[in-house]
Amino acid sequence: MSAGRKYGHGRPMAFHREPIFVIPLCIIVSWILISEWVAWWLSDHLFHMSILTIAGSPSSRSRSSSLLHFVSRRLIEQGFRVEQINLRDIPAEDLIGGHYKSAAACALRKQVSRCKVVLIASPVYKASFAGGLKALLDLLDEKSLSGKLILPIASGGSAGHLLALEYGFKPVLSALGAQNILTGVYATDAQVQFSENGVVIMAPDVLRRLEESLAQITEYVQPEVAQPTVGDSLLRCKLSA
Repeated sequence: MSAGRKYGHGRPMAFHREPIFVIPLCIIVSWILISEWVAWWLSDHLFHMSILTIAGSPSSRSRSSSLLHFVSRRLIEQGFRVEQINLRDIPAEDLIGGHYKSAAACALRKQVSRCKVVLIASPVYKASFAGGLKALLDLLDEKSLSGKLILPIASGGSAGHLLALEYGFKPVLSALGAQNILTGVYATDAQVQFSENGVVIMAPDVLRRLEESLAQITEYVQPEVAQPTVGDSLLRCKLSA
């Protein structure tokens, strides 16, 4: 049978072939797209943030928050993922009314569930930590701090409030399931000062204790470095070829 023989409506049979490079190219493109989707899914479902900081002071300029921000900045510099929550991020009506099902409360619980380390800071008022922070912690689930490393941080008017960490802070954290609680960092007002330009000046002893806590945290959790995707690897191979 000759290739020019006609069929049907008199049209000659045609044999169409795709260029030889089209099929491998389609496979590579599909591979890249799938790898990117898998990387996105894993980052959204499996790779959690490492550290969460909770600032329990209602003031915009707070000594306890300054101590917390110092540790947070140092952790970020070392490659850790840090997410922050301020007391002012939660609507006052949710805190006062204990609105467990509010959007802010649900977001708070989700953030806490994703972290490995929680740093909680509060000023000390009348031998106890801030009531607003207690209202925030009341929005968490029971045992929500179980399996997490906790660092309590506090500041107060005098050294006499130091016991607030041990007898005020830790029992509440333990009730939420915290078992691995680091030695808290407490600083007096005299040890944390603000310059005229708003720069925080900390006493050497406070800096030393913060650095010691920082070392314990870095031993507990490793920095989460972004892993290259298959698409990135193929691109580097192509550029180097």
